[in-house]
Amino acid sequence: MKLGKIYDRAVKEGMKVDSRSLNVIRKKLTDARKTYKRLSRFEQDLFDRQRLTNPYSDTRILYGSRNTEVRTILLGIDIGGAELLLADRLRRTGREIDLVLSHHPQGIALAGLDDVMGLQVDILEDYGLDRKIAEDLFDKRVKEVERTILAVNHNRHIDIARILDIPFICIHTPADNHVTAYLKQLIKRKRPKLVREVIRILKNIPEYKRAASAGAGPKLIAGKEDNPVGKILIDMTGGTEGSKEVFARLSQAGVGTIIAMHLSEEHFKKVKPEHINVIIAGHISSDTIGLNLLLDKLCRQESLRIIPCSGFQRIKRT
Repeated sequence: MKLGKIYDRAVKEGMKVDSRSLNVIRKKLTDARKTYKRLSRFEQDLFDRQRLTNPYSDTRILYGSRNTEVRTILLGIDIGGAELLLADRLRRTGREIDLVLSHHPQGIALAGLDDVMGLQVDILEDYGLDRKIAEDLFDKRVKEVERTILAVNHNRHIDIARILDIPFICIHTPADNHVTAYLKQLIKRKRPKLVREVIRILKNIPEYKRAASAGAGPKLIAGKEDNPVGKILIDMTGGTEGSKEVFARLSQAGVGTIIAMHLSEEHFKKVKPEHINVIIAGHISSDTIGLNLLLDKLCRQESLRIIPCSGFQRIKRT
């Protein structure tokens, strides 16, 4: 499969399971095109043109040609210098490595992480929050993430890939959308009444079961297992953690339980007084589910050999 096809299909499949409607996503792309047309020639030269066709700024081909033929992928949750050197080492020992794929964004995809956080506003609106309030709450957090990212050495690992001439790609929100949609459908079908039932459902998912056996599985960090679940919010996509000021609004909207990949200490201090049950499903295991679901689709028509690393474990469902 061509590298460009892998990239395009990942974006397309991510859009299919996005929490937002296709009309909302198309509007985002249309707005980007309108913005581009209004720019001066100089500004257009600096514009990331991928934004015209890809609504996920945290998913990009970081190095390599779209025409590169890919049969074997070294795939990890985080890819840094060590993993890229591993790919080079495997090549030197005769192993075929056509592409290195990272889940977490690097380079220009990391620089654009704050842009995908708008997805969280749409999710909160679906859970009953007034859109204007959700936007106001997230505006401060988006700017905070943007300032933090500015200090990062974005291209450090892309430079290593370039020097070693190893094609490099990252797929973030399209994979996270898959785990979000999967868990929503599963919870809706199982209809748990108590928090303990939710935890049991999660621990029966292969990736979470493996994580639990390694001491990193789903864990209740706020609330009690005997508590009723109320309305369940699945918080698995949208770039990174949202506003820590949102929990009071969620409680008012009837959200009784949050299932999240992770939660910072600052966020934990804000959610605890709201009497919301919080289940941390697991960061790496949740990322792994999303990637596995996406890979099942990418590998459906053409065979791709996956060499897992950096926390990722390949589990096929089809």
